[in-house]
Parts: sequence; structure tokens; C-alpha cells
Amino acid sequence: MPGVKKLFQESENSAKPEYMHGHMFGGLGILAGNFRSWACIPLSIRLHDGLQAAREWKGASVSTASHVVQMVEDSYHAALTFGDSLLLLDRYFLTVPALEKLRELNNSGKVHMEIVTKAKKSCTAFQKPGPRKPGRGRPPKKGDAVHLKGLFASHKEQFMETETELYGKKKTIRYYSIDLLWGQKLYQELRFVLVEMDGIQSILASTSLALDPLSIIRLYSYRFRIECTFRELKQQTGAFCYHFWSKHMPKLSYYQKKGEPTPLERVEDERSRKKILKTVRAIEVHMELSCIAMGILQTLSSRFIGKVCSSQIRYQRTPSKGRVSEAALMHYFRKHFFRLLEQKPKSYITQIIHELQEESEKHWDFLAS
Repeated sequence: MPGVKKLFQESENSAKPEYMHGHMFGGLGILAGNFRSWACIPLSIRLHDGLQAAREWKGASVSTASHVVQMVEDSYHAALTFGDSLLLLDRYFLTVPALEKLRELNNSGKVHMEIVTKAKKSCTAFQKPGPRKPGRGRPPKKGDAVHLKGLFASHKEQFMETETELYGKKKTIRYYSIDLLWGQKLYQELRFVLVEMDGIQSILASTSLALDPLSIIRLYSYRFRIECTFRELKQQTGAFCYHFWSKHMPKLSYYQKKGEPTPLERVEDERSRKKILKTVRAIEVHMELSCIAMGILQTLSSRFIGKVCSSQIRYQRTPSKGRVSEAALMHYFRKHFFRLLEQKPKSYITQIIHELQEESEKHWDFLAS
């Protein structure tokens, strides 16, 4: 399969391997629903890495930006439609290039976007520079270094304790907020929120200094809905259960050394390149159609919050108190899809099905005659 490469994922789950071979997708979604039952509706998904050589075949300009920067660009492109936005990202995305790209896009003046993400525990920030000392030389850009992990012990008395609703449950948390400069040679002021919950310590970061600490904590907890959407894409619509391959694609070497040409770079025949590009398109179209199907299910589920219960659709031992799950809606449509179409004979999809049925009947009548 084209685009497959060796991937590294830092995970605290021992069931996941650190290194694996696969496709690197960049997915973007928008939160919809209410604060008790959010859904992350997919907006776009595409391969972010592993296809640089294939893009050169089409004559397109090859972007040297990392997939982290590409995600910020995709998000800002979506914000042009939705307006000022807040982007929730995993801790992997707190990088200097991402913040530089965000600043560049915000300076364009069209819309404004902020980021809420998670910092690594080894994160080091800097205090603001003090007053300039008399004498020659440039003024300092930063002050003393601050190891954020050490603040859990050194500023223990300054932590505030409160009870808030996170992940659908009441949680008692302790938190401490501080504004510091971050990023080598960037030194952008970020709001860091140190959180202790159930014995787990986390460091959250926000580019917006207007957000209060509790809002940052609550907003980052919504990022879990992204993982739920990926789970539903895998288990319900079978989005990742594809196997589009081409015999024109050289086999992947699991022991490829750094600097050696990739399988795509070894393809020189024009016919083989066209076949491989068709395979790449099949992969991306399959993922896009799966996201459209999931988005339709989640939109319907969000619109009928409080109006329809899961137990009305099928038996469930523990029915959901919020919105109807994607699995329950799929079960309903499998049983009643064609009945619903007959009730709406003038709907566009019903007319398409009728036209295809008539063409099929004419074809068989012609063969019979």
C-alpha cells in the first residue's frame, strides 16, 4: 500500500507498540451538542505524511512543513467558515513551528484562532525579563528558566482545590495557573495550568491569556471526544478496515536505513505512477466517505438529544442518558431505511434509487428480448 511508513507513538498504554507501520492521517472535527453530551463531527481527514514523492509526480508543490503545521493550517482553513475558533490539540502539537504558523495566520486578520493543548512533563518555560540593566547590549528576551514539573512541589501551597464536572463525572481537582514565556527563540507568552486529579499530574497550556484556568481544564477534557470519534469510525463504519494496494508499488522494507530511497522514490514508470496515484485516491476517498457517514449519524444524534432515547430503538442493558449512540442509529437505519425513503418519494436520494432501478430493469428486459 502506498504511503505506509514507520510511525512512533508515545503512549502510556502498554497494549500499544511504540513503533508500527501504517498510514498517518490528520483528522479535524468540530464539537457539537451540549456540555453533557458532546460529539466530534469529522470535517476533514487526509494523509499527512509518506506521499511526498507521489505529490511530485503530479507536479504539485511539495510542502516541507511537518504534519503538526499542516494540522494548524487545516484548522485555520475550517475557521474561515466557522469564524473565531478554539483548537484542542494533544500534547504532541505544542511545538515552536506550530505556534509560529498560528501567529502568522492570525496576523492575516481574517479570523482569530487560539490553541489549548497539553505540555510534556519535562516542559521548561521562562519568566518575563526584568528591567534592562544599564550598559551596552541587546535587552534580554527571557528571564529565569522555570521547570514546570517542579512547581507541583515548590508551589504546593498556592494550588487551589475545587469540584468540577469532567468527563461526565464530578471530580475534585487541584490547580495552579501561571503565565510564562515558552519556545526557544520564540518566547511566546502562554498560560500554563498545573492540574492534579486522582493522583495524576498534568500540565495544560493555552495561547489565550483571557481564558480562566477552570475553562482551560474543562475545554481540554472535551478533546476526549476526538478519540471517541476515531473509535466509532473504526468499530461502526469500518473506516480503517481498508486494503487498497497496487502491484505496481514496490514492497516496503522493514529494515530500510535512513537516507535510502523510499519505495515511492524507486518508481519511475509513468504507468505505474498513475496506478499508484489511483490507489492513494481510493484510500482517501474511502476515509472521506466514512467521515461523511459518521458526520450524518452524529448530526442526527445531536439534533434529537432529549427527544429520543436509545431504549426506544433497541434493547440496551444500560441505555445512554444523553444522545443516541452511533451504533443505535445504524441499527435503526438498517431496519427502516427503505421504509423511510418510500415515505419521502420526492427526496433527492429516493429519486436517484428509483432511476437506477429503472435503468437496471430496462437492461434486463433488453437482455431477455
